[in-house]
Amino acid sequence: MSTRTSALDARVFGVDVQSGDVRGDAPSYALVVFDGETVERDVVTRRKLLRRIDSEEPAIVATDNMYELAADKDQLVHVLRGLPDETKLVQVTGDERPEPLSRVAKRHGVPYGKPAMEEAEAAARLAARNVGYEVSAFTDETEVKVSRGRSTGGGGGWSEDRFTRRIHGSVKREARSVASKLDDAGLDYERDVTEKYGGYANAVFTVQARPEDIPVSGRRSGDTRVEVEPVRRDGIEFVPLARRRDRVFVGVDPGTTTAVALVSLDGRVLDVTSTRTADTAAVIEWIIERGRPVLVAADVRPMPDTVEKIRASFDAAGWRPEADLPVDEKQHRTREEGYEDDHQRDAMAAALFAHDDHADRIERVREATPRDLDAGEVVARVLSGESLQGVLNDLTETEEPEPEESTHDPRELTEEERRIRDLESQVERLQSHVDGLETEVAEKEAEIEGYEEELSEARREERQEARERREVTQLQWENDRLETELEEERERADELAAKLERLKELWKLDHSNFADVNKSGDLVAVKPIEQFTVDAIEAVDEEYGIAKGDVVYLRDASGAGRRTAELLADFRPRVVLRSGGLSDAADEVLFEREVPVGPADDVTIREIDELAIASEADVEAVVADWKERKAEREREQKESMVDSIISEHRADRE
Repeated sequence: MSTRTSALDARVFGVDVQSGDVRGDAPSYALVVFDGETVERDVVTRRKLLRRIDSEEPAIVATDNMYELAADKDQLVHVLRGLPDETKLVQVTGDERPEPLSRVAKRHGVPYGKPAMEEAEAAARLAARNVGYEVSAFTDETEVKVSRGRSTGGGGGWSEDRFTRRIHGSVKREARSVASKLDDAGLDYERDVTEKYGGYANAVFTVQARPEDIPVSGRRSGDTRVEVEPVRRDGIEFVPLARRRDRVFVGVDPGTTTAVALVSLDGRVLDVTSTRTADTAAVIEWIIERGRPVLVAADVRPMPDTVEKIRASFDAAGWRPEADLPVDEKQHRTREEGYEDDHQRDAMAAALFAHDDHADRIERVREATPRDLDAGEVVARVLSGESLQGVLNDLTETEEPEPEESTHDPRELTEEERRIRDLESQVERLQSHVDGLETEVAEKEAEIEGYEEELSEARREERQEARERREVTQLQWENDRLETELEEERERADELAAKLERLKELWKLDHSNFADVNKSGDLVAVKPIEQFTVDAIEAVDEEYGIAKGDVVYLRDASGAGRRTAELLADFRPRVVLRSGGLSDAADEVLFEREVPVGPADDVTIREIDELAIASEADVEAVVADWKERKAEREREQKESMVDSIISEHRADRE
């Protein structure tokens, strides 16, 4: 229940450089672990120190100089980014202008010595007493970025357009999922989307919350990547650990689990806790450490005895609803706040509803309070039942000296003294008239206050109706979105069903009982290859496989060299159908390896996505045509060789 460190709730790491220099060789650190009762001492390397902080997640890492952990500002920001969510880096010697550690330790009665281990212990003990400043480089905003998880440059067997559309569609779906989670958590955010072909290239959410309060984590999965980063400040900020105790509204939910919530005079939730072990005294101590109650509220009527006891201990005003607050109203009023259980929700709801009832009155008191007076004290006394004017008079009146008793005998007044007496009498009459007017004004103010309360109630009902209308509109939008998604899924299901039918036809071609299906033997499977390149051939072989006797279709046969042609020939295809002309080198290799080659235009090819089929008769015709061309080519080669031999023989004779 206490904000101070104890053996039951948190630990503090005190750190000081033992040897080396953070700007040079890797330093060693004196490390003191303090839990409020026991002390653990160790000497560790920088790497081991950071590893222990990451694994043990201490409440505070305390040092006398923040630059003992980092060589410069950029490295310090890197260290702060790597700290666990619940761990603070605290400089116990002050903010931008730190004091010597010895002076701070002496002022707070903490033992101090020059050795690094004693300085580390002094830093830990000071931080445990809420001495020092938290070092912060990040705001309470967080940036959640959803982007592509891979390049859109190509997708293996996919066409480039389809591959790009699929990735952008995945980014869009992931962005919708992130938005839905943020909405469910009641978080405020702004979204910046870059739309691209088929969906989103990226989506950036700027969320008004810290990373640990966001129900989204960084990850990379297939086509998408999600990054969660706190928004960095322009510089380094120092936040004091010791907080000023402001005037607060207190909401209490008693029971086996007791919950307490604190709300500021301007309606902000400052803190909330729940416990099963603390007694009423511990609850009161927790409240004292965080604020000065002006009102204690419950969410049920009549006020429970525990809540009344807490209220009486602070001599604060009390509040209870006209009837027990319904659960749905408590959920709606606390929808923008974070809480761990229903008890914390009920405590917050009690404090917030109490503040709503007094918000207009608090505003009037603040407007009427002079700047040289404590508005919080005035609010507290007015809520306790005192009149506003009476409080202001009490805080501003000056004590007048008592008139001295006169022992002189009465004498006759002079003309001037009589004039003064008459004027004083006139002043008294005027003052009496003023008092009457002030009473009338007070009555009018009370009447106006009643009207204002009625107006406040009407406005609250109007806000409730407006919230309900917004919720109905949001539900309608969500319904329209789901209907659109359903329609898209139905269209996709139809496309997949058509594709399945085509694939069933293709399955018959490669299945072992193909003879039963294709008794006429008039169909043959064709393996398309986009380009006559090594990469394209290997990609098709990896995805579908190229086997001996396959019919291969080159969509673009130009540009291949000997190595590419030899790779294709090694598969020993039955025939190669080509679009475009072969290079001389490729043609020579395929001819030498006796791989039939023919134009694809002579064959009717029916494509099914990445695969295809063709007529057996057309393929046989191409093979037969190639054999005729092969025989003719061999005759021409023999004739050329004979002519060459005869020419050489004649040349030898001459």
